[in-house]
Amino acid sequence: MKNRQRISPNGLILNDQLISVNRVTKVVKGGKNLSFAALVVVGDEGGHVGFGTGKAKEVPNAIKKAVESAKNNLIHVTLINNTLPHPFIGRFGAGRVLMKPAAEGTGVIAGGAVRPIMQMLGVQNVRTKILGSTNPHSVIRATFDGLMRMKDPMEVARLRGKQVEELM
Repeated sequence: MKNRQRISPNGLILNDQLISVNRVTKVVKGGKNLSFAALVVVGDEGGHVGFGTGKAKEVPNAIKKAVESAKNNLIHVTLINNTLPHPFIGRFGAGRVLMKPAAEGTGVIAGGAVRPIMQMLGVQNVRTKILGSTNPHSVIRATFDGLMRMKDPMEVARLRGKQVEELM
């Protein structure tokens, strides 16, 4: 699992991390066609993160395709004091991921495919728990589901007619 730096189309300096590489085969009349599927997470450690998949006959080409796909699927997440604004559960298929903000100094308490996402996002204090399926694809999609459905504290305060400090 190497970290590399790349520049996204919108000028962000992104780090990428390989989550998994699977060897896949397609059975055809003449035998088996072998290829590789890669799953990659990219982020700027400043609130932008994305994931992508790529498939090719060789591993480096699959990783390259996955990184390009991840750069095109970046999302922005609002962080407060290097942690998440509120607890939430992300769901995808049989996978669920519980993510909770943590106090300063807690660190990233996450396992499986959730840890690289939180690190690429720039979260320094968070507690997570994978519930249900631990398949990396399901876990990543569940995590991104939760991150995309997470409410921005500024927007919630504006809608309620309160200050952000009153919500905390």
